Amino acid sequence: MERVVRLTLLGLLLAFGTAAPIKEDWDIYSFHINSTVTSRYATTVITSRVVNRVDAPKEIHFQVRIPKNAFISKFRMRIEGEMYDGVVKAKEQAQQQYTEAVSRGESAGVVSSVGRTLEEFKTSVTVAALQKVTFELTYEELLKRTLGKYELQIHARPMQPVKDFKMDVYINEKPGITFVQVKGGLSTNALANAITKTHAQNQAWVHFYPTEQQQIMCDSCGEQGMNGDLVVAYDVNRDASLGDIKVSGGYFLHHFAPSGLPGIPKNVVFIIDRSGSMHGKKMHQTRLALLHILGDLAEEDYFGLIIFDSSVSTWKRELSQANSENLAAAKEFARNIRDAGATDINAAVLQGAEMLTRNPRNGSASLLILLTDGDPTSGVTNLERIQDNVRKAINEKYPLYCLGFGFDVNFEFLEKMALENNGVARRIYEDSDADLQLRGFYEEVANPLLTDVIMVYVGVTNLTKTNFSQYYNGSEIVVAGLIDNNTETFTPRVVALSKSIKMEFETEKDSRLESTGTISDHHLQRVWAYLTVKQLLDKELQLSGAEKENVKKEALELSLKYSFVTSHTSMVVTKPPGENTQVLHKPKEGPSRHVTHVIESTPKVTTRVFAASSPVRRKMQKTKSHHRPSSDSFRTFAMDYADYDESADDLTTTTKAPRTSQVPLHHKFLLGAENQTIPLCYDVSAKHLKLLQDPDTGLSVYGKLRRSLQGGLQKIVIYYKTDQRIEVNTNSITVRDGQHVKAFHWGQDHVTAGSVTLILRDNEMDVSIGDTRIVILLHQRKGEKLLWPVLRQFPSGNNTVGILVAKPAVYSILQETSVSARLSIHNIEVIALRTSAVDYSITSAPTLDCWSVSPELALQRELSDFLVTQS
Repeated sequence: MERVVRLTLLGLLLAFGTAAPIKEDWDIYSFHINSTVTSRYATTVITSRVVNRVDAPKEIHFQVRIPKNAFISKFRMRIEGEMYDGVVKAKEQAQQQYTEAVSRGESAGVVSSVGRTLEEFKTSVTVAALQKVTFELTYEELLKRTLGKYELQIHARPMQPVKDFKMDVYINEKPGITFVQVKGGLSTNALANAITKTHAQNQAWVHFYPTEQQQIMCDSCGEQGMNGDLVVAYDVNRDASLGDIKVSGGYFLHHFAPSGLPGIPKNVVFIIDRSGSMHGKKMHQTRLALLHILGDLAEEDYFGLIIFDSSVSTWKRELSQANSENLAAAKEFARNIRDAGATDINAAVLQGAEMLTRNPRNGSASLLILLTDGDPTSGVTNLERIQDNVRKAINEKYPLYCLGFGFDVNFEFLEKMALENNGVARRIYEDSDADLQLRGFYEEVANPLLTDVIMVYVGVTNLTKTNFSQYYNGSEIVVAGLIDNNTETFTPRVVALSKSIKMEFETEKDSRLESTGTISDHHLQRVWAYLTVKQLLDKELQLSGAEKENVKKEALELSLKYSFVTSHTSMVVTKPPGENTQVLHKPKEGPSRHVTHVIESTPKVTTRVFAASSPVRRKMQKTKSHHRPSSDSFRTFAMDYADYDESADDLTTTTKAPRTSQVPLHHKFLLGAENQTIPLCYDVSAKHLKLLQDPDTGLSVYGKLRRSLQGGLQKIVIYYKTDQRIEVNTNSITVRDGQHVKAFHWGQDHVTAGSVTLILRDNEMDVSIGDTRIVILLHQRKGEKLLWPVLRQFPSGNNTVGILVAKPAVYSILQETSVSARLSIHNIEVIALRTSAVDYSITSAPTLDCWSVSPELALQRELSDFLVTQS
């Protein structure tokens, strides 16, 4: 499925730190955005010129957001007449340069950010007194058509009014431009007359030149200048023929989007997750979207509804016609969907595939739409096995679209499963408009026009993807390739089905394809490279072993050749001598919308042990461990629930390991690594944990694990000396000081009990005991509460033991694949599988990758040293 992707520049920031710029310190005297769109391929250049107006060096920050689908291809800075260019390298080489900078004591950063559709690039440089700096960033993207239009969206926020502020958009489309619209918050009221739009057959120009006064007077403006959107939407002329084909310099580019075709009736099965994690707003928004979608079905359509948790239920066993009677009954069914239970994705999708396979209709288009917010936790839970089962059941007969609700879902698993079945995966963000996101996705696939589309070319090589399961109204199919010899041997043709009727699209007899005189050879070549790299990265996700490595190598070579910053390359941001070295990575899809990793010039020790939400691979957010303790360093721990025994409610200081028969629990712990970005993880069967024990001060801390898929602790008990005990659960806090017992609740503010000081906030509790400081976080995850301890200040004693003070791991990677690695841990070689973890030590609780090993190997001591039993 082809869909529109907005070409977006959000948050065009030039700021000193996070504060608003002070005009007397430095000034952006010129800020230009120039975007050129030719044959739907956009090249955008952002140029910002800044002057340091004070008689002292000043650090200037440059920050800009770009679309996720875009590849940065160039970045440079001009300082005092010297040009400093960023260089795209293989990620390993770039990371080595980054690491070397850290080892020399220099500041180095990996800077990237993720939002709904955005990534972030930012850097900084020190500008000498009264000197200037010019930043220039270039990125490239192929616009995708959705619902009959392309959109170029720019969000301007320079952080101050700029005297010379210009946005210039130039669009050149050979078939002719049918319409051009300018909209967004920056196109109305006070700024409306700052926009000039010109449209002349196959070209269009949009200029946006607001004055300094206009930049502070518009609806979304202020003393810090503009903060809003400018959106340019357009489409091109289309007909029912072969489409738009361009040939230049040995390359061709084919845009296929025929119009005037009759719609095809569809068979659609909606598979809705109703597990407990869908509780509350998610379920409400899903019901709203489903009711709207059902109302949009045409009477010639057939549909099915499947809801699942640990079991699978269907509204009706067979597909039902979308007549008024059935729709009314289906809507009533949808209104009564309630959340409960675990998540059996395998059984649900197989049930949907069986329903479509059992009810074939000639002349129709079938599709499956899966909506889930979690990982498989019931039935078949092995991800590769689920993907294999689904692939065999669908057998390339129709596409599967996977919608991942929120960030707890394993999006990579859904993405691979969708790609393997000719569909796409889309993340639905947990915002107020989630129901609109669901409905918007459905609208993209609601009107199939062709099925089994095959793009056929004679006399070409190195083709991008040529087979497409369905073509939808308002979308577009794009293919590029290299022509063997000349245009006379190049013969394009498209074969497809429309209501089971074979259709062929081809050039008219005696017509010849001529090279275009308006598009450079360089342009079509870059479009081909962009498409090829994108599709290789998708293909890599689906493969394993030698095939995966070959595809990865091909994607890397093309990325380096065309200077694209992709998942296999990074840009080394070079700067003047003495300045910081930075490495820009293409960020992965992950839970954090703004992630910035910086290694400071003065190393600090930060050892983290992360918790897993389920044993599956995740996209990784990188962290870095350092080497010297400091007062603000912390260590924390985590676990993953699999089974639980609720007996025994108290916690004691007994140090014997529990008997496995008494405590059939299975938890996954993760341990931060001192010299690697990915922590280790290990499995433990236990109930009660020794978190910290300091014989010198008489301080002991114990934790009781929760019975929940979310993991975490349900109780933490702190003993101090012989007469003080603090018991913390998710609802209240009890403090015993000798014979005196007091009860408190979260959010009660400052409390002093003997030699213990508590600061109680809504979701955080600060405990100070002697020279030790522990922060206990209260998380709410999928409607459940859990506790998490973070050691902020270590005891001064030398005999302290426990989970919280476990030493970071030291290991090296000898060989690595996407799912496993051969590691050397303290000179012991071991095969480790890649799984995942949730870091509950911070409020946002990001999900991280980890390598699974034995607990003894990870901890370098007996596991029983960290366990306690009931007295």
